[in-house]
Amino acid sequence: MEFKFGKPPVEEAAEDTSIECQRQLQPLIEEIVSAAVAAGWNQKDVLLALVELAWDLYEKRSADL
Repeated sequence: MEFKFGKPPVEEAAEDTSIECQRQLQPLIEEIVSAAVAAGWNQKDVLLALVELAWDLYEKRSADL
């Protein structure tokens, strides 16, 4: 699987980065959730697991930032 992000926002504003990141990631997340729900998984549980995964990744890498 390959992901192609566009260039980050010109300004380093956190809000612009967040909006752009959401724009690019939302279709991918929706596809993951849809596939899980189609396989019988609970949508709320899948979304929560994705949030927990993202937070764990953030915590593990925040020392490197």
